Amino acid sequence: MAVRKSSMFTACVALMATCAVLVIASGIWFGVAQEAECARRARWPVAILGGFILLAALAGFAGAYSDHGRARYLLRFYFFAMPVLIVILVGFLVFAAVVTGGSGAYPLLGRAYDEYRLDGFSMWLRGYVSGDPGRWEGIRSCLADSDTCKKLARQASFVTADQFYKSNLTPLQSGCCKPPSECGFGYVGPTVWTNPTSAPVQDCGLWSNNPGQLCYECESCRAGLLATLRSQWRKVNIALVVATVSLIFLYVAGFIAYKKARK
Repeated sequence: MAVRKSSMFTACVALMATCAVLVIASGIWFGVAQEAECARRARWPVAILGGFILLAALAGFAGAYSDHGRARYLLRFYFFAMPVLIVILVGFLVFAAVVTGGSGAYPLLGRAYDEYRLDGFSMWLRGYVSGDPGRWEGIRSCLADSDTCKKLARQASFVTADQFYKSNLTPLQSGCCKPPSECGFGYVGPTVWTNPTSAPVQDCGLWSNNPGQLCYECESCRAGLLATLRSQWRKVNIALVVATVSLIFLYVAGFIAYKKARK
């Protein structure tokens, strides 16, 4: 029986292509998701990996149906490339599970929102926002131009400090748009605070009521960005786990069908 006549093999390859589309879609969502748009370049490798998986699946599909003598090269490419890509995908999932282990969040008494600290995240994530000053400068400028804090400043419902403290701020708003609570600043508005005579931590001295500065240079802002990336990354991982398990099962089933078709 010719390989191209093995409906089991072609069905498996077609379903693998569908799984690849799921990986690509997850990567695209991760790449364009709001809140952390200023760190998009760190998120596109997922979509790129999905594209290579789709390419390998299409090669296997074309090789199974083609009558051309070179079809065997497409099948060889498929059988070699697909397991390599699956191993890379598994490695990515393990890496993601390790680097997103810590949330960096700590609750505050009397606050509906959490605040975030860099030391609560993995070393790799901390290095992403602290290891390259030029990278953070680009992210900082992007945050200052975004609506993250501007939207918060326009909130007319936060008349009193108690109303503000009961709001559900995003990690970026909590870390970048206000000073850390431990600074003891007095509330005037969501992005306007009165400074005490002394500042207990470094971030307190970096705060400014200037809309273009706020707490964008604070470690709390870096931590807020990482908390957002971590949350989105873990959502993507759910889809990637499903896709990876499916790819492994379908590759094994398709390989068995291929071997039987050659007998």
